[in-house]
Amino acid sequence: MTVRDGVGYQVLLDEAKSVIESIAPERLASELGDPGLVVIDLRDIRELEREGVIEGALHAPRGMLEFWIDPDSPYARPIFQEDKRFVFYCRSDWRSALATAVAMRLGLQRASHLEGGFSAWLEAGLAVAPYKRKKKQG
Repeated sequence: MTVRDGVGYQVLLDEAKSVIESIAPERLASELGDPGLVVIDLRDIRELEREGVIEGALHAPRGMLEFWIDPDSPYARPIFQEDKRFVFYCRSDWRSALATAVAMRLGLQRASHLEGGFSAWLEAGLAVAPYKRKKKQG
């Protein structure tokens, strides 16, 4: 066995959720359109195409998040250097909980995540927009 004496994913989730803020779907829905808020969708592109998105959400693949947030990274994205509130979400809230904890460790001061993830958003009957793939330039 190659995995031994480590912690399980549930321990990591519990630790992350103990230090991050969770936002209920209805609260996030009421705050959409606030120019100081950036909603970040961490899901895989196939999930976005299949299920839709929260209107106005920025897609940031979970695998690139650390590189997009860190201003010293060659992949840094300017949006993460702005004085904004960031709410991360994924399908169930596991990836977003871990991502929010990492974002805070990287210095993102006002980061939180959508409690229950996109599943909870759907269950609450909140608006879903179709995903529109960006057109390639050139």
